[in-house]
Amino acid sequence: MKKKIYVIGVGLIGGSFAIDMRKLFPKSTIIGIDKSEIHLQKALELKLIDETSELSKINNPDIIVISVPVKSILNILPIVLKSVNNNSLVIDFGSTKKSICQIVKDHPNRQNFLATHPIAGTEFSGPVAAHEGLFEGKNIIICDKDKTDKSILERGLKIFNLMKMKIGYMDSDSHDKHIAYVSHLSHISSFMLGKTVMDEEKNEKNIFDMAGSGFESTVRLAKSSPEMWTDIFEDNKKNIIKSLDDYIENLAHINSLIKKDRFDEVESQLKSTNYIKTILKGIN
Repeated sequence: MKKKIYVIGVGLIGGSFAIDMRKLFPKSTIIGIDKSEIHLQKALELKLIDETSELSKINNPDIIVISVPVKSILNILPIVLKSVNNNSLVIDFGSTKKSICQIVKDHPNRQNFLATHPIAGTEFSGPVAAHEGLFEGKNIIICDKDKTDKSILERGLKIFNLMKMKIGYMDSDSHDKHIAYVSHLSHISSFMLGKTVMDEEKNEKNIFDMAGSGFESTVRLAKSSPEMWTDIFEDNKKNIIKSLDDYIENLAHINSLIKKDRFDEVESQLKSTNYIKTILKGIN
């Protein structure tokens, strides 16, 4: 069945979604919208999309996916919802959910909107980073699902199942509280670890020569987009501050134990935290 699919934001997530849509619905027309003309041209060149358009020219869409920074979603989503028909499915891929759901809570076409967060990002960005299978086996959190029309929700779920994603449900407030700990905090830690090392090691060759795979994997997230993550930190400020306070408290505690030569307690702390291996094994 031929569909008209709009992808707003043709970077890693949006571009990878476009690839999957082409595979699932080969007769569809995939239309890209992006503030970057360079990204649009690259997406055309890579055949991620069939043509380009603008927000004001969205017409009779079957599916619209919005994969741009949260601050941009807050501006774009109310406009996009004005262009839908009764059966249009509008999906956002924002990393926070409460502010997005709040801004359209009274929109007359709120029932066409499905708030989601695919846990599928990498440290890379742009259309060149898009690839097939990015979403396979990954979690996708659907928020405030009762606000979405039942038949439209079922269409969204069918797509995510065809993409072989693991579907979970949360209210938008709980999502933002939990994601601050398991995602946003790790990005801040990665950026600040990188900064701490660069501040101390003025000679870049020392970092290159001495840093092992442990350091590389820990600071991997510091290669992510600073603009995107600043946007996320601002939007989820309250929850991020709480997670940071808890993290700093733990750092201060182990710092104190080391200063006082209480290494039995240090080992005990490390052993208790080792249980994270079991938890992560269950996730993977």
